Amino acid sequence: MSRNTLNTLKDFPIGAKKGKFYSLPALEKELGAKISRLPVSIRVVLESVLRNCDGKKVTEEHVKQLANWGATAARTDEIPFVVARVVLQDFTGVPLLADLAAMRNVASKMGVNPKKIEPLVPVDLVVDHSVTIDHFREPKALDLNMKLEFSRNNERYQFMKWGMQAFDTFGVVPPGFGIVHQVNLEYLARGVHNASGVYYPDSLVGTDSHTTMINGIGVVGWGVGGIEAEAGMLGQPVYFLTPDVIGVNLTGALREGCTATDLVLTITEMLRKEKVVGKFVEFFGEGTESLSVTDRATIANMAPEYGATMGFFPVDDATIEYFEGTGRTKEEIASFQSYFKAQGMYGVPKKGDIDYTRELHLDLSTVAPSLAGPKRPQDRIEIGNVKSTFTDLFSKPTGENGFNKKADELTKTYTTSNGVNVKNGDVLIAAITSCTNTSNPSVLLAAGLLAKKAVEAGLTVAPHIKSSLAPGSRVVTEYLTAAGLLPYLEKLGFGVTAYGCTTCIGNAGDLTPELNATITGNDIVAAAVLSGNRNFEARIHPNIRSNFLASPPLVVAYAIAGNVTRDLMTEPVGQGKDGKDVYLGDIWPTSKEIAALMKFAMNSKVFKSNYADVKGNPGKLWEAVSSTEGQVYNWPDSTYIAEPPFFDGFEMKPKAAEAGIQGARALGVFGDSITTDHISPAGSIKEDGPAGKWLKENGVMKADFNSYGSRRGNHEIMMRGTFANVRIKNKMIPPKADGSAVEGGITLHQPSGEQLSIYDAAMRYVEEGTPTMIFGGEEYGTGSSRDWAAKGTQLLGVKAVICRSFERIHRSNLVGMGVLPLQFIGNDSVESLGITGKGETYDLKGLEGEIKPQQQATLVIHRADGSSKEVQVLLRIDTPIEVDYYKHGGILPFVLRQLLAA
Repeated sequence: MSRNTLNTLKDFPIGAKKGKFYSLPALEKELGAKISRLPVSIRVVLESVLRNCDGKKVTEEHVKQLANWGATAARTDEIPFVVARVVLQDFTGVPLLADLAAMRNVASKMGVNPKKIEPLVPVDLVVDHSVTIDHFREPKALDLNMKLEFSRNNERYQFMKWGMQAFDTFGVVPPGFGIVHQVNLEYLARGVHNASGVYYPDSLVGTDSHTTMINGIGVVGWGVGGIEAEAGMLGQPVYFLTPDVIGVNLTGALREGCTATDLVLTITEMLRKEKVVGKFVEFFGEGTESLSVTDRATIANMAPEYGATMGFFPVDDATIEYFEGTGRTKEEIASFQSYFKAQGMYGVPKKGDIDYTRELHLDLSTVAPSLAGPKRPQDRIEIGNVKSTFTDLFSKPTGENGFNKKADELTKTYTTSNGVNVKNGDVLIAAITSCTNTSNPSVLLAAGLLAKKAVEAGLTVAPHIKSSLAPGSRVVTEYLTAAGLLPYLEKLGFGVTAYGCTTCIGNAGDLTPELNATITGNDIVAAAVLSGNRNFEARIHPNIRSNFLASPPLVVAYAIAGNVTRDLMTEPVGQGKDGKDVYLGDIWPTSKEIAALMKFAMNSKVFKSNYADVKGNPGKLWEAVSSTEGQVYNWPDSTYIAEPPFFDGFEMKPKAAEAGIQGARALGVFGDSITTDHISPAGSIKEDGPAGKWLKENGVMKADFNSYGSRRGNHEIMMRGTFANVRIKNKMIPPKADGSAVEGGITLHQPSGEQLSIYDAAMRYVEEGTPTMIFGGEEYGTGSSRDWAAKGTQLLGVKAVICRSFERIHRSNLVGMGVLPLQFIGNDSVESLGITGKGETYDLKGLEGEIKPQQQATLVIHRADGSSKEVQVLLRIDTPIEVDYYKHGGILPFVLRQLLAA
């Protein structure tokens, strides 16, 4: 029976019928709070707090605190947010499933019914991260890549099938349907849910940072680490501090020739400069209202790149039209629209309607065609400046984000052993990839139209360029075919190669051995151009150092041009028929041409029949995967799936948390913008690295290594891969003779001074009983919501990470694994304090007794010369519940103790 908290359980009309809901207008009247002026995103969270008020985990005090949210108030209140569902992708979903299976093992050993470990909300895992582009530019590439995917990942897929039968609310969208966020947008999202006649809005957390894409349809949701998602699945609210909400007023309209990709790269640059990390961003104004839902989803998708928790768009008529076009039923659309109208949350607010913490403004007419790169998504470059930017960075030192090359080498030509000429700046990977853009018909139709005009003009793409099209949904192939554009893309090498993340997650597949040998032998700075959202170092390919994000039509244009030093605003894209120069303006599609084909993209029948196959016809390859049955997993020998060690020695009473750290050594000293890709790579496994050596020792051939991402179900590999990125730079290692930094996951063991892999050094410190710390700069842990970046850190024996600032998810993940995140205060930094990691030991004092959120502690630096320095640091355990997690050794032991004690 539903509780009538604060007399807010009311009826609302759904056509001729009625439904019940927890009314925010009624709450406003009851409390006298100005709820109707709250940001819409805060109101959606408030509804969840109100509806889930049980007097225990969620209290009336929580309701009142959030209802009285002050736009500029101090952020001290902790919100317990109960989500409607959880969505996973397979790289993060498999280790999460392994943790749940391990919890059931603990329950079974303790004589408790293992079914106590059961998700309490629906959980959907979409298999989208495992397919690699081994085959491309050939007619059967899609089929061949899928067969390879299944042969490589059979053990993982067997484990998923076990999970499907073991857990009642756990479902899987099999490989070959699309990318998790596009599938979520087109199929999984419901608008509103109905439990026993009570309606409530869709909300979720996901184990991928780009879960925020769902904000484009008015759904509150964001990415969390797998460990936090597990807690949410098992009934624990997602706790977070009441956020600031930054309102972004969009006005005007995009100019002719500009795309949603150009807009999102502009917003990413603008908001990253405004420092919106950990804040909600909410879009409003007439410009927002004019955007299509797919354009909104593109902007929401890149919230992690601009640093926000969400990039939220309210529900309006455009949202309803999208639901109609994607095949949702009339009944659920009517409920969706009626519910949001009854709550007073329907429609895009205008300036002055809402009280935001701060308001920013962007005139859409100022947006220009752009790319971003070559190393970070927030580094936007207008298309006319790409050539000059790359040329400038080519000879700049690495400390200034450059490539530290001699300027006269820029135009030098190198020839591979099989006769292919290669230059610095050559585009060797060109990929239409990633949910950011493949969910948006306007940019994909634009790519198809550009390809059509290019083919008709006689332009081609050089055969050695690895070009690919990996749609985020099979619907994309349907509408590109119906519009008559797919054959033209295929002629330029952009045939459908896979339905999955592919190049954007680092699954571009390898280049030819000849190209690799020439690149590494001559230190060539080659380029990739992709329609993705991430271009961090070594993510796309370990040998491609310059990576640019671009709209799908620009990906095709740069593939034709062949080199990023060709200025597409003033120089021809290429030579067509009879050697005639063809310029970008000659082949760029008009907005009218794109609009004329949009009718093919929103066909509700196509969406319905495609997603009916998830359960009705998942494919022969999936059906052929066998699995075990039972409620407890038996952990057969596997290099993919192993019982995780996080519950070894588990007891119902937690061991006392450490009151401080003494005599620690630095395992690594890093600079700014260390990403979760640096900490826990997702891509290829080096044969001569600790993980590669372990695989070979366990009988795995190099050809069968697969990727780090696919092997996240095995801690032996993942801990050996922690800090193993080929581009990571540890400042403990002396620079090369030319002053450039040494790259790779190595460190200097102290006090011996021996150079070792970070893994080997960590294991030696563990053997010696020496605690370790990691030091970093700004934006530590930026990038993917990769819980293995925290799990691996913990398994290496690291007790604390101390840096200038953290990205939101990684900080939370460190706490969730029982690792202390600490932040330098004021202008203090590794540089200002002279921290080198060499000959130094460190103590951490001030955590004795009861730990308080965001208290200060004392870092004591003991120098090699016998001197010492004490400095205050800020403990980034931010909330009371995080204190509890830390005391229990992490969030998973905390939740397991609660479940077993119930």
